[in-house]
Amino acid sequence: MTLDREFLVGKRVTVLGLGIEGTDLVRYLASHGATVTVSDAKSPEALSRRIKELDGLPVRFSLGANRIEDAISADMLFVSQGVPLTLPAVQAAREKGVPISSMTHLFLELCPGIVIGITGSSGKTTTTALVGAMLAAAGRKHVVGGNIGMGLLALLDEITPETWVVLEMSHSQLETAGRSPHIACVLNVTPNHLDRYTWEEYLSLKLRILQEQSRQDIAVLNLDDEVSCSFATEAPGQVVWFSARRVPNGAAAAFVRDGAIIWRQGSVDTKLLSVHEIPLRGAHNVANVLAAVAIAGAAGLEASAIARAVREFTPAPHRLELVVSVDGVAYYNDSIATTPERALAGLRSFQEPTVLLLGGREKRLPLEELAREAVGRCRAMVCFGEAGPLLEEALRSAAEASANGPPIERVETLAEAVKAARRYAQAGDVMLLSPACTSYDAYDNFEERGEDFRRMVRRLAAKGGKEPSRSSRRAG
Repeated sequence: MTLDREFLVGKRVTVLGLGIEGTDLVRYLASHGATVTVSDAKSPEALSRRIKELDGLPVRFSLGANRIEDAISADMLFVSQGVPLTLPAVQAAREKGVPISSMTHLFLELCPGIVIGITGSSGKTTTTALVGAMLAAAGRKHVVGGNIGMGLLALLDEITPETWVVLEMSHSQLETAGRSPHIACVLNVTPNHLDRYTWEEYLSLKLRILQEQSRQDIAVLNLDDEVSCSFATEAPGQVVWFSARRVPNGAAAAFVRDGAIIWRQGSVDTKLLSVHEIPLRGAHNVANVLAAVAIAGAAGLEASAIARAVREFTPAPHRLELVVSVDGVAYYNDSIATTPERALAGLRSFQEPTVLLLGGREKRLPLEELAREAVGRCRAMVCFGEAGPLLEEALRSAAEASANGPPIERVETLAEAVKAARRYAQAGDVMLLSPACTSYDAYDNFEERGEDFRRMVRRLAAKGGKEPSRSSRRAG
């Protein structure tokens, strides 16, 4: 059912979860005539900043618990991403027949533009930002949203049928999406969030991005990723491939040949730029660029605009971000690395001796490969946070097989980890925060963790180090 924007007038609506997404939802629903109740298990004190953002709107707050009566008394229940659909309040609403929706579902119902959706276990934000930069370079009217930029619903008023809408879509947003984008990209699917889902459930959530496509739609898939590649059999429309390791068969593909990024359209191969011109560290970012090229090519963007956007791209914060250099040590913030695989990609981006900071809350993901490579590559490792003991155990087990294993230290907090790591770092080294865990033991999100790391090391710089130049930041 396609909705019009007047359907909310007079409706009693409950929003479950007052995070960034929930705040955007409440603002939109209340300003479009709904009577809104906010339900969140956190206390008013913990949510004071969010509550202040909604000051002046006719909203009732029901905080400290997710009460069943708030869900079952509503005409509609909106669930913010990350809120489990297994909560008793959600289950009770479903049993009573209360329609359950989400910000993503509502946005896709109301959006008149041409939607590009990007999902994956890693690389979503960088790829989404790259596609946005390519559309800007090509002069296409566009907006970028989802887990990046502004809240989706705040963008609706500026979107027309000619607007390209680029969305970063998480597995939890796809859980309630309802519709598929015109161009749906699956970057990769690797074990993640196994603390909340089985592997089969997680796979099915990622697959949802293309299951509602038509024959006129496009799926952009990674030939180098076993799961993404397998989704081709489920794609109703055209499949466009990208690959860093081989030349795909097919009429539309992005790949590497002779050290260059190539876009194939029909029988024509166009060289866009050299791999060495990509202003991002790591092989994983070459894959992200290829995915963005495949999406932009499928959208019909000119090769010159695509190449220019890559060359001029400035990476998003908290992703191998060079923060400062202090006493010859380069401090990198890779707080986005919330899985062992992502931390491993960050570690592999450096040839320099590295002091690695690992910690946070673990997701029940395998640590063995990260531990083996960290022991072989790093000058030292410092573990912190709730997962500190588990990480230390994995690293020490890996070190037992090495005759000259590096120092491994465990502390409680990120601040203590930075202090400990400084004792090991030498001029010419990299100190890398690439935690392999979520931030939820000590911070609301990975951005807060990254910002805290920035503040700590910038204070060190103020005592004698120096800020990197803009060009150095881009190289990170």
